[in-house]
Amino acid sequence: MSFMPLFLQEAPAAVDATQAGGGSLTMLLPLLLIVLIMYFFMIRPQNKKQKELDKMLAALKKGDKVVTIGGIHGTISSVKEKTVVVKVDDNCKLEFNRTAIATVVVDKPQTAAEPKAEKKFSLFGKKKSDQETVAAAVKADENTDK
Repeated sequence: MSFMPLFLQEAPAAVDATQAGGGSLTMLLPLLLIVLIMYFFMIRPQNKKQKELDKMLAALKKGDKVVTIGGIHGTISSVKEKTVVVKVDDNCKLEFNRTAIATVVVDKPQTAAEPKAEKKFSLFGKKKSDQETVAAAVKADENTDK
């Protein structure tokens, strides 16, 4: 079977101009919608994340505890223009590019030795602790026994 006659056939009669213009607009609208969705769900969050990373790298200073991309933990001993020197152990210092720093570790303050008692509230006022509830139940049982 030869496919040449299919290519040599005349094109069907042209569609009038009003339908052709409307058809291209309806085909273009979903494409634009997909581009907008990709921008808001993929491109914009990545740009925000990159700006935060750039701020963090610009704010590196001596004494910061950091973790590199490779997972090496250490303390910055000196900062240069494009590199940082990370002290890993007493006698071990490694030099990394600034871009190799993944995170800056923030230590939690150790001032509070014991946790504070949390105040629990319900919709109807202050919530009683478990001890108060047990004491009230025992007291109620004593009153009903008499």
